[in-house]
Amino acid sequence: MSAARRSLAFALVFLLQVGVAGGFVPAVAAASGPATMSFWSAGTWHPLWWVDRAPERWDAADSAFTGSLEWERLAPGLEWTSLRLACPAPAWRARLIVTRLDPRVVSLSLEMDLTPDQRPRWTIDRAPREALLAVNAGQFVGAMPWGWVTIDGRQLLRPGYGPLASAITIDDAGHVRWSHGDSTLSPNGAKIGFQSYPTLLSGDGVVPRALRTGEGGVNLRHRDARLALGGTRDGRLLVVLTRFDAMGEIMSGVPLGPTTPEMAGIMGALGAADAVMLDGGISAQLLLRGAVGAAPLRWPGWRKVPLALIA
Repeated sequence: MSAARRSLAFALVFLLQVGVAGGFVPAVAAASGPATMSFWSAGTWHPLWWVDRAPERWDAADSAFTGSLEWERLAPGLEWTSLRLACPAPAWRARLIVTRLDPRVVSLSLEMDLTPDQRPRWTIDRAPREALLAVNAGQFVGAMPWGWVTIDGRQLLRPGYGPLASAITIDDAGHVRWSHGDSTLSPNGAKIGFQSYPTLLSGDGVVPRALRTGEGGVNLRHRDARLALGGTRDGRLLVVLTRFDAMGEIMSGVPLGPTTPEMAGIMGALGAADAVMLDGGISAQLLLRGAVGAAPLRWPGWRKVPLALIA
C-alpha cells in the first residue's frame, strides 16, 4: 500500500473510532449485537463468542465453527482456510485466515533479520523461494525481538519474564513444547524456540484470568489486526491472522479487528490447547505457497520486523 493510501486508511480509522465513540454505529455493525462475535456460514451469521459469558476454558474445538471451515491442502502437513467474522464496531467485519501445519512433516526454522546497523528488515518479501509459510514471529522492543530466541540449537537472546509470556520450542523431530508465565523452557534439545505475549490459552485450553478480568493492565477492549500462534492437542500448530474486511480494499490492511479476549476465543474455538499472540497491528504479515516457485498467497504488513518463522 502506498504512503498516500496508508494515510487515508488511518484517517478513516480515526474518523470511524470517533464516530463510534460519539454514538454513531453504522448499519454494517455485527448482526448479533455489540456483545457478540459471529462467523458467516451457509448464508447466515452464527454466534461464536459473548463478552458476558466467555468460556474460562476451551475443552475442545467448537464443532459448529470448525465444521464451517473448508480446508485447502497446500503441501503435505500444511493446509489453510478463511472465513468472515462479525465483530462489534468499529471492527464490524474481519477476515480470518487460518493455517494449520504439522511440524513433524513440515520443517520449521527461525530467521533473525537485521540490517548492519541493527534495524529490523524482515518482511514476507524476504522469504526464501522454498518457503511454504513465512510469518513474523514473537513481539519486539525497539529493534530486537522481545525475550528468548534459540536458533539451530543456540540461544541468541535471554528469556523475558512476565505472567502472560509464553515460550514455544520445537525439536528436530518436530515435537512442540509450550511454557507459560515465568517458567521459560530450557533450550536444551530445542532446534528453535522463542517467546511472545500475551498468552491467550495456557495449558489445556485455559483462558488466563487477566484476559477475563483486565488484571495487570490488560486492555480488554482494544481492537487491532491480530496474529496468533496456537498448539492443538494432536501436536499441530495454528497460525491465525485477521484482516479488516469492510469498506473495500483500501481498508483491508488497517489495524482493526478482534480484542485480545476475542482472539483467545477464536483460538479455543479452533481447537488450540495453548496459544499466544504474535506481533499484530501493522507488523502482522503472512505468506503461503503451495509449491516451490508457485505464486504465493500474500498478506503484507506495513512494518519491518526482526524475527520470522519459516516453514
